[in-house]
Amino acid sequence: MWQEIDNELYRKFEFTDFVHAFGFMAQVAIIAEKQNHHPTWTNTWNSVEIWLTSHDAGNTITDRDYKLATSIDKLV
Repeated sequence: MWQEIDNELYRKFEFTDFVHAFGFMAQVAIIAEKQNHHPTWTNTWNSVEIWLTSHDAGNTITDRDYKLATSIDKLV
């Protein structure tokens, strides 16, 4: 579930292994590029952490962030 923390949407995803986590990241990258809205994220073995904020709106959460979060949720 996404959380609002310090003007960012945050969610941690966990997978069975690195390959599944990396595959998820590749899918997110394609969606993010299509929406022209790119996340801040980290990957450690089987987990992916994502932070979404709109830098051009003063580092606040906007509809673009919610749209991308919804698109990402559809992958899992």
